[in-house]
Amino acid sequence: MSLRINDTVPNIHLKTDQGDFDLHDFIGDSYTVLFSHPADFTPICTTEFGAVAQLADEWEKRGVKVIGLSVDSVDEHVKWKNDISTFANAPATFPIIADTDLVVSKALDMLPADAYLPEGKTAEDSQTVRVVFIFGPDKKLRLSMTYPMSVGRNFAEVLRALDAVMATDGSVVRTPANWTPGADVIVAPSMSTEDARAKYGDVKEIFPYLRTMKDPNA
Repeated sequence: MSLRINDTVPNIHLKTDQGDFDLHDFIGDSYTVLFSHPADFTPICTTEFGAVAQLADEWEKRGVKVIGLSVDSVDEHVKWKNDISTFANAPATFPIIADTDLVVSKALDMLPADAYLPEGKTAEDSQTVRVVFIFGPDKKLRLSMTYPMSVGRNFAEVLRALDAVMATDGSVVRTPANWTPGADVIVAPSMSTEDARAKYGDVKEIFPYLRTMKDPNA
């Protein structure tokens, strides 16, 4: 299936190094970041999982859940986490999905329906499993980013994008390029300048369609 922004994520049954559960149950009432990888014990992926481990306080501060995915087994995940924690100097406390049958990767549209892992597989066989998904508490896809195998992900940008998603969900707030929390925001086109000023006070009109103001969520 194809998964697009605002689609409800399939309620897939997950097997992880921290037990089995359904994806919707894991998300619960929280924003959730799912980051996927084409294989365990690969160099870039180890640095990425390490970066996620180092951000544990940031995820907790926002009430956000994180979960990894790789196409290897639970046993391999458990062994790999030792390397991740050693590299990051931080415990990798998040679960990692064991997607050995590619069910999750296919359900999230990272691999075609006829994909399979051959004998002697390498990361090249599942290289498109390199995506960051942000799901909302309503189980809908809010954001996705896809990376090639050669490029390590910037988890500071993932965190920034997560903050932007959380700031704009169900709000007239929109975020401009390079926005970070505390910076001015854009007034959504659905609200007039007059109404925005009446509700929020000072609104700067750069163009009739581009109005900025202090972030009311700050």
